[in-house]
Amino acid sequence: LPASLPQSSILLDSLRVLEWDQLCDIVASFSGTSLGKQAAKEQLWDLNRSYDDSVRLLQETNAAIEMHKYGAMLDFSAIDVSLVDACMRCARRGSPVSGNEAVGLLGMLKFAKSLQLNVKAAVREDSNWSAKFMPLSELILELVISHPLMKSLEQLVDEDGSVKDSASSNLRQARQQVQLFEKRLFQLLESIIRNKTEEATVVLGRNQSLRDYYWEGLRNVIEPLSAVPLNDELQQARASVAKAEEEVLLSITKKIQMDLNDIESVFEIMIRIDMINARAQYSLSFGGAFPDLYLPQDEDGAVTAEASTKNAYNQRKWTIYLPRAYHPLLLQKYRQSLKMAEKDLSNAKAEIRRRKLGGSTNRKKESHLDLPYLEMQISKLKEALPVPFDILVPRSTRVVVITGPNTGGKTICLKTFGLAAMMAKSGLYILASESASVPWFDFVLADIGDEQSLSQSLSTFSGHLKQISEMKSLSTMRSLVLLDEVGAGTNPTEGAAFGMSLLEAFSDADSALLTIATTHHSELKALKYMNPAFENACMEFDELNLKPTYRILWGIPGRSNAINIAERLGLPGEILVRAREVYGTAGAGINEAIDMERFKQSHHQNVEEAQRYQGLVKEVGESIASSEKRIAEHAMKERYRVAQEMWKSAASARSVIHKEFRSVVRNSSRSAPAPPPSRTEEEEIWAATSKNGNAAPTWLSDEKGGVVKVGDMVEVRGVKNGKAAKVVELDVSKQEVVVEAGFLKMKLRLGDVV
Repeated sequence: LPASLPQSSILLDSLRVLEWDQLCDIVASFSGTSLGKQAAKEQLWDLNRSYDDSVRLLQETNAAIEMHKYGAMLDFSAIDVSLVDACMRCARRGSPVSGNEAVGLLGMLKFAKSLQLNVKAAVREDSNWSAKFMPLSELILELVISHPLMKSLEQLVDEDGSVKDSASSNLRQARQQVQLFEKRLFQLLESIIRNKTEEATVVLGRNQSLRDYYWEGLRNVIEPLSAVPLNDELQQARASVAKAEEEVLLSITKKIQMDLNDIESVFEIMIRIDMINARAQYSLSFGGAFPDLYLPQDEDGAVTAEASTKNAYNQRKWTIYLPRAYHPLLLQKYRQSLKMAEKDLSNAKAEIRRRKLGGSTNRKKESHLDLPYLEMQISKLKEALPVPFDILVPRSTRVVVITGPNTGGKTICLKTFGLAAMMAKSGLYILASESASVPWFDFVLADIGDEQSLSQSLSTFSGHLKQISEMKSLSTMRSLVLLDEVGAGTNPTEGAAFGMSLLEAFSDADSALLTIATTHHSELKALKYMNPAFENACMEFDELNLKPTYRILWGIPGRSNAINIAERLGLPGEILVRAREVYGTAGAGINEAIDMERFKQSHHQNVEEAQRYQGLVKEVGESIASSEKRIAEHAMKERYRVAQEMWKSAASARSVIHKEFRSVVRNSSRSAPAPPPSRTEEEEIWAATSKNGNAAPTWLSDEKGGVVKVGDMVEVRGVKNGKAAKVVELDVSKQEVVVEAGFLKMKLRLGDVV
């Protein structure tokens, strides 16, 4: 823990009772490397973190999750960090690296290159991925990876860490000499054994080559004198091999030294991304949600936001909004139990199959092979999924008082919220629904449990007092305070008075941003009706089955169920009557207040339900109106389309007729007398085709040969978006037309219409 934090012991104690250390271990277990695990734990335990730091951590986690969704993230267990670290230390000292260390370094560089190529491929496919992968894409794309070094390592060292023969000519020659001398020595020994030659011998020690080569595993071996010179030459050849290998490895060290800064940078970034990936994999594995983490500020007693990860805080209704929030450790324990039960079932099935194949006829029933029982256990576990909490705290609330029976889930609810606040602050997704919203707390302070401070000879109550006193002095307007069983451990009357006074102190505007307390004292339930900064909640209890449901009900104080439970359990009636008399009017008043609160909540729920249905009716009406409008628009478009098609067909037919007509006129004009020069072309055509020279003309032709006749639909030049007009009259001599558009008639020159 950073030494700069004041009262560090109280912060550590708070996280200990929340079991933050266990959650950190679970998250770190998703790292692929040992250094990644260590880095993940250190990062999660770094409490000296600003709001901007928390936002950055969440962005990193979200980027890693997006990379998983695309398929760009890799498994970091492929990196052997111990070998890479040892390799870099050798390079710093200038000593030869080992072959395995060189292979480890090559593996890391290849891994980093693959990660870089994955990101580049995603960005080429869609440039939006670059923004989704930020800030990891920036880290990965800026990695400097030496391709010449990678190529050299591949050329010099084999996958098993041995130096390749091709690494140097000296090494190749030395290894050939070793093979030659080993072959000769083997042939010599075979010849001595085969010919049963009697000759002088010497006893070799433990480290001689013959023992290792020919009689492996013996403590001492006997060497023929004739083999001594050959064996000496073999040892010299092997020494030459070792020297040549060292020269190659030293050359690798020098190559690494040239790129050492870049290598160290790649190594550090791989560890950092492994740490980030652990947070992402945990969040994905448990179905977490990206939280709306906002920086709170107090305005007139209500919590608002200075900044937010989702920029949705302007219309914020809640200080805390955690629908369906799970306790992460309970969920982890549940998954482990289910996984173990499924493994037991799988092992049992495998064992039964093995025995059948082996012909075993043992009919003795063994519990670990009872398949129906094991399947029933799995079925029970699947039905016993931990119950999520809906933690919903309005903006105006500073203190929440939670009541309910023992083992009803009050303490688990406190821990769930405390862990959720720490998870969001530390860059983890919250195990809740997608719309989760939580403020950034500078300190999460918790007093949970009834452990006595034996080292200071303090009783339970005294220990709580000391703890709470330190929490009160440390808390700020951005702190979260969690108090379990406030006022417990002493005389009930005094405990209730102390609890009321303490919670009122925490409700002050200059105290903690939010305080959540559990209690059994009925008097604390009434604080809501005296101070608007208070809110009640209770853990639901199934009175019919006499067991808690572990669901939290907001706005309603918990009702005392002890006497009712005693009655259902068969306690004598006279005892119950006397208990109710002693409980008296005070208890009745509390119960009456509870009934009124339940009625009020029921009324609000009915109003909200009615408003919801009213909204649905409105939406349906708007949908129907929109559909009718779309249908009308579609019908109009269809009519227009059909009209256009008919017009095009008519225009095409008219064009054919006009061409044929002009051809007839031209042919008849050749055989007719030439018209007087004073007559126009239209008059000439009309005279040639009309039986009555005084009849009104029915068509005109313009300068481009286009034909306009009575009944044609035309448009007027220069009029934008104008309707089509109908030709009703022609004036051949003036080259004019009379058109009609609705109730309007106008005379236009032939060139003004189309």
